Amino acid sequence: MNIETEIRSFISKEKFDELLDFFKKNASLEKEDYQETFYFDCDEDLRIQRNNFFYKIWLTKGKIHDDYREEIEIKFDKDEFENLEKLFLSLGYNIEIKWFRKRFKFKWDDVTVCLDFTKSYGYIIELEKMCTEDTKIQEFENLKQKLKSLNVEITPKEEFNKKFLYYKENWKSLV
Repeated sequence: MNIETEIRSFISKEKFDELLDFFKKNASLEKEDYQETFYFDCDEDLRIQRNNFFYKIWLTKGKIHDDYREEIEIKFDKDEFENLEKLFLSLGYNIEIKWFRKRFKFKWDDVTVCLDFTKSYGYIIELEKMCTEDTKIQEFENLKQKLKSLNVEITPKEEFNKKFLYYKENWKSLV
């Protein structure tokens, strides 16, 4: 089973620029990407995304800002995005949110680091590692230590939830 363990924090533009410089020197840049992600209104976390490399559907079980979640992902050719959107709309799902994000993805030791700027949402650093049920708690503690080593405070889940709900209710006017 694929368990995604992750930790994230909001950061300032200045900290984003500082960390981007740091990771360009101390990590391996896996990709620089622009992503459009559509969240659907259903009981699970169901999304479709188009990016510079491929399109995908993915379902992540659990609540949106949980520390560990099972993830299922299916990639598609770049000409299939409109069909993916039509499929879910035909099934009765509505688009709940659209995100527009610039992402830098690095490999730093054995951790994936994403530095993101999401339009009208902000700057975020995310550290993640795929693991198993048996190792998820230890891996989460390791990620907390790595984030601390970058002088980044963990943003409380309540703040993420509050900002997410605000964006969810206002994204159409914000973007």
